[in-house]
Amino acid sequence: MEEVKYHKELDIRGDVCPFTFVKSKLALEQMEVGEVLRVIVDYKPSAESVPKSMKEEGQEVLGVNEISQGVWEILVRKKR
Repeated sequence: MEEVKYHKELDIRGDVCPFTFVKSKLALEQMEVGEVLRVIVDYKPSAESVPKSMKEEGQEVLGVNEISQGVWEILVRKKR
């Protein structure tokens, strides 16, 4: 898999829904269109709900990858 270059990283391990989405959305709002946000979570429901919510918000989810046991990265490109 090709490594995606990201512009900002948000490590929110320890947080649970809905805070994971809210913090991700706030971080994305501070970024420019086209930039990529890497979100790191350790709560499996967040690894599923954050990408779903981002797509509903009109953002582009580039990938969700388990980077270590119980830890996921979510890569989101700001579309608007």
